[in-house]
Amino acid sequence: MDPTDNRLLPGVYDGKHQVRISVDRGGTFTDCVGVFPVEPSATNPSSERIVVVKLLSEDPAHYPDAPREGIRRILEIATGRPHPRDAPLDTSNIESIRMGTTVATNALLERKGEPCALIVTRGFQDLLKIGNQARPKIFDLSISKPEVLYQRVVQIDERVTLVGYSMDPRPSAQKQSGDDTVVGRSGEQVHVLKTPDWECVQQQLQDVYDSGIRSVAVCLMHAYTFTAHEDKIGDIASSIGFTHITLSSRLSPMIKIVPRAHSTTADAYLTPGIHRYVNGFANGFDAGFHDIRVDFMQSDGGLTPVEHFSGLRAILSGPAAGVVGYSVTSYCASRQANLVGFDMGGTSTDVSRFGGEFEHVFETTTAGVTIQAPQLDINTVAAGGGSRLFYRNGLLVVGPESAGAFPGPACYRNGGPLCITDANLLLGRLRAEHFPHIFGPDENQPLDTSTTRSLFAELAKEINEGTSTKNGSSDTACQEKSVEEIALGFLQVANETMCRPIRTLTEARGHNVQKHALACFGGAGGQHACAVAANLGIRRVFVHRLASVLSAVGLGLSEVVHEEQSPSAAVWSAATHRALCLRLDELSTTASAKLASQGFSDSQIRLQKYLNMRYDGTDTALMVPCGDDCLVRFEKMHQQEFGFVLKDRRIIVDDLRVRAVGSLAEVKSGQVYDELDVLSRNRLKDPQAHPAFVDTVSVYFQGGYCETAVLKLGVLQPGDVVLGPAIVLDRNSTVLVEPGWEATVTSTQLVLDRIDTAEQATSTHHSNSKVDPICLSVLANRFMSIAEQMGRTLEKTSVSTNIKERLDFSCALFDQHGNLVANAPHIPVHLGSMSYAVKFQLQRVNLREGDVILVNHPQAGGTHLPDITLISPVFREGHIVFFVASRGHHADIGGISPGSMPPNSCELFQEGASSMGMKIVDGGEFQEASVRQMLVDEPAQYPGCSGTRNYRDVLSDLKAQIAANHRGIALLAQLCAEYGLNIVQEYMEHIQDTAEAAVRALLKETRKRHGTGQLKGHDFMDDGSKINLRIDIGDDGSAQFDFTGTSPEVYGNTNAPPSVTHSAIIYCLRCMVQNDLPLNQGCLAPVKVIIPEFSLLAPSPNAAVVGGNVLTSQRLCDVILMTFGIAAASQGCMNNLTFGIPAIEEDGVRYEGWGYYETIAGGHGGGRDWLRGQDGVHTNMTNTKITDPEILERRYPVILHQFSLREGSGGAGKHPGGNGCIRDIEFLEGMRVSLLTERRAFPPPGLNGGGSAACGLNLWKRRLGSTSERKGAGNKHVAALGKDNDTHTQLLNLGGKNSVFVNPGDHIVIMTPGGGGYGK
Repeated sequence: MDPTDNRLLPGVYDGKHQVRISVDRGGTFTDCVGVFPVEPSATNPSSERIVVVKLLSEDPAHYPDAPREGIRRILEIATGRPHPRDAPLDTSNIESIRMGTTVATNALLERKGEPCALIVTRGFQDLLKIGNQARPKIFDLSISKPEVLYQRVVQIDERVTLVGYSMDPRPSAQKQSGDDTVVGRSGEQVHVLKTPDWECVQQQLQDVYDSGIRSVAVCLMHAYTFTAHEDKIGDIASSIGFTHITLSSRLSPMIKIVPRAHSTTADAYLTPGIHRYVNGFANGFDAGFHDIRVDFMQSDGGLTPVEHFSGLRAILSGPAAGVVGYSVTSYCASRQANLVGFDMGGTSTDVSRFGGEFEHVFETTTAGVTIQAPQLDINTVAAGGGSRLFYRNGLLVVGPESAGAFPGPACYRNGGPLCITDANLLLGRLRAEHFPHIFGPDENQPLDTSTTRSLFAELAKEINEGTSTKNGSSDTACQEKSVEEIALGFLQVANETMCRPIRTLTEARGHNVQKHALACFGGAGGQHACAVAANLGIRRVFVHRLASVLSAVGLGLSEVVHEEQSPSAAVWSAATHRALCLRLDELSTTASAKLASQGFSDSQIRLQKYLNMRYDGTDTALMVPCGDDCLVRFEKMHQQEFGFVLKDRRIIVDDLRVRAVGSLAEVKSGQVYDELDVLSRNRLKDPQAHPAFVDTVSVYFQGGYCETAVLKLGVLQPGDVVLGPAIVLDRNSTVLVEPGWEATVTSTQLVLDRIDTAEQATSTHHSNSKVDPICLSVLANRFMSIAEQMGRTLEKTSVSTNIKERLDFSCALFDQHGNLVANAPHIPVHLGSMSYAVKFQLQRVNLREGDVILVNHPQAGGTHLPDITLISPVFREGHIVFFVASRGHHADIGGISPGSMPPNSCELFQEGASSMGMKIVDGGEFQEASVRQMLVDEPAQYPGCSGTRNYRDVLSDLKAQIAANHRGIALLAQLCAEYGLNIVQEYMEHIQDTAEAAVRALLKETRKRHGTGQLKGHDFMDDGSKINLRIDIGDDGSAQFDFTGTSPEVYGNTNAPPSVTHSAIIYCLRCMVQNDLPLNQGCLAPVKVIIPEFSLLAPSPNAAVVGGNVLTSQRLCDVILMTFGIAAASQGCMNNLTFGIPAIEEDGVRYEGWGYYETIAGGHGGGRDWLRGQDGVHTNMTNTKITDPEILERRYPVILHQFSLREGSGGAGKHPGGNGCIRDIEFLEGMRVSLLTERRAFPPPGLNGGGSAACGLNLWKRRLGSTSERKGAGNKHVAALGKDNDTHTQLLNLGGKNSVFVNPGDHIVIMTPGGGGYGK
């Protein structure tokens, strides 16, 4: 784009629809790009002119609609004629409009959509309130969750379920058939249990309509495959007059009712508003959209005609266009130059990856709403130009809070706070003299450098004083940080924050990030591109000449897309492949016809066919391009994504998908590479002599100020090479070329290459035992990033439901003494206990390089036996310098019951295999014989016990833990290479000191608030065992947690080893420190814990403990938080349910058994600082997800009749407690069911006058056949509930802990406790 180009649309084209317009309406700015033909000239031979218009998205004082205003300005520039704002726009010159918009996203974030009703199967009215039952942030005691989108819910008395179940080990098991059995769209047999009373449905919908609601979302159980009931409801709703009806079976025909219902509701909530906006937009044109093509960008990176645009597909509309923009302009398939997209805006940064094909995900969460639809895989991090800067707990913190467009950063002259933009301004990287003068009361002043410097001086004083105190010295002359060093430190923290999701998209998925180029765009990206690339080891950066409006450019390069999808449940084989290909051909015909109706010819349409494939028994499917080599492709993709293949597993095809792409013009990608090959370089040895030179300024980099040339991008010519340091200015963006980099100018891009041959040191810090707050903040991010990447490795390489899907695992790193340094926020009960396991092995085992220790015994730092910890020492020059560890809950490790969670265990051996510590890897050699002996042989030696019932999966998950540890070791080695071993070890100590200081401050504040240093509290387990706590807080912020008075250990399984108590303490302390704080061993440094020996909290070595980890741990948190006066008791339980069958033998063939385990949410206690406890959510020491109802019924022989909130179960109070849940499961085969629960006798108490919550209740609805059978059962605790062909139902209270054998038709109903109320 030439800023001097003033050519107009030639008269011969006037009124001939020749102007193509792309509009990206963002949250702050709207970017418009217009392209139209012009006459070539001697100075400008191009036959097309590109015009860019950038304006505020909201400016009601000047225009009603930003996109229309941008189009008006483009038409004025193209024609040279005025187009009045108050008149409809003349469309005669417009060929097409392509648009991306945040209208749907904003409506979702602000909850300003269309009032709608959710129509759902009876028993699931609260399904979206409960969701997957996990809380968004484990350290947020208030458990803030977004509200649901619907205003009203209607339960339809209907029910279908699937015939058979996928976990059935018998391959020849016969499926039912009959008049009430049909074949669904997926090929699965569906049993119609109850057809709705359609007259009743008519009245229910009429009542909704009469209430004023005009939009409905319909989502019924198993409607992905059985659509008849939804179709009929849709017809009834249409006849009543509803103006918008969304059926889940048409919108998103994929299994999983929770995300499908979320998606259906989101569409009903958002689409009517989208249609109103589009209609209003069209009304601003004289002929509407009659003679022009108008397409909107969808979240999947494809355009769709305006009449087909829906709210559900609009969530990532703008960012998706940016991905298209950089993929077309910067990717070259022949060079295999994969790209990382880096789009840094005002409030956040979007990162993505492109390796030749768009990478899609099919389930994402936005603003608390799970969306089940194709979306480009774009990760958003809360670090943008407007992200705020803080000094908290000794750390430099960037975001997530943003200053927004108003007041904006401090330099915007609106009284705003310090932000990233201010840091760039202070360092000279952003030039006030070259930034638009649009600030101040008259909107004519430059950026306010003086205010920025003044605020940074105040912040620097606070940081230096805090650092001086921490270093124990009043002489700060040698260690004070200048305002420039502080500002640069914040940029380093921000850059590291933005690198973390990039590593997730690349390294965590098996891609080498250093083999990528960085495609940088967005208004703020150019100032950070070199630094972010250097942090990642990336040596090339592309910055498009139109980088600040690249999403709008991408719209002009995009293609029209239509997708068709159909569910499946086929098992992969050569025969099913042929049948699936025929179904794909049918979908292709439909998709092609849709594009043909939009004017595309066959030659302009290309088809992409996919099968959504997964291994049987897992829930992680991959969208595989369909062809003759589907199986090979699936295994290759699985190996790349997850690190393994399962040769002996069946492969299931969940969905068939066809993506039809229509192209109106051929777009050639990667032309920049061809230009770079032939470009004649002109290195600017004297930038001042170049016409593009503007000024020489001082810019601050690591080490001090450097004289830096400022040049105008629009004047630089292709082939010019600018050596860093330099600033390249465009009208809408600033690109910083850092020292050690050079920028080559091409016709379309600024290409930045790193030119140093030796690796630059990331850090200039030297080991001196003094704390540098900048290094501390950066390394705190790196430590956490390592733990997170370990977790991602474990998640992707594991195979079991517990670890891969419920995410019941944790990963951590430790210093050379075994002290916890960083623990990714996984499962709270694991947080404080792994350190004790590491220290135990450090004292006990002679370790050498390549060793991995397996431990799960409670006396050795374990929690309960299914939680197996693998510990790896990290060596350097023959000495242990760190440890890494991973802990996962394994599905079955033997013992007396499937799932290894027996409710009635009294001795440790009954709970499965145990180890005080064994080398699972000895000097690099995997010891499978020892593992098999420990897991299979040893547990089976005890009476009534067996070894693991699923050795194959347990072994695979242990290998996944080894892989996670190996990943941690590699990342620590990389960190030491960058910073040096001494620095890394010193800052591992410093980060613990930081946590200690924060906890001491909390304890001091607690002592001051209570007016005393002595706090007392207690509570009781259901068996009457008492947990007694006295906390004595000293003046120095130390505390003694004394559990003297706690009851003796029990001859049962609610005993909790000391490591669990430490986990509860460290978790509660971390939660009460409300600001960001790395959770590590320092949290416990000021705390002394006294636990009486052989008590409930310090049992003998052979005591059963399985309930201590999942029950007593919850009660400990309740006691601690109530003692501090923070919150009433939450449900105090994890509500553990297990069921399954043992191995069976039929006709001489042995079939493996199976087991299922889940924990169930309950009520959250009311608290001092929040208005109401949350309903139906996991609290305190667990945060595992629950299996989707449709997946549950597909895998297991059960019917989930109800999963809803238990109204009225929360305690009353000024801040009432949350409600528990009701979960009603019917069993279709005989099997063993076990319940391990608490709060069935003593209710969760309120606090400060708040009422107690309701106790939990476990019921067995037991079907009895004949009268004699009923008599045989006895009548003492039996209540007859009904009759059906001489069968009667008993209602039995199972108490808190029980194990029963259920028969077909029996129900287990679990009513979980609520949370106590706070205050009168």
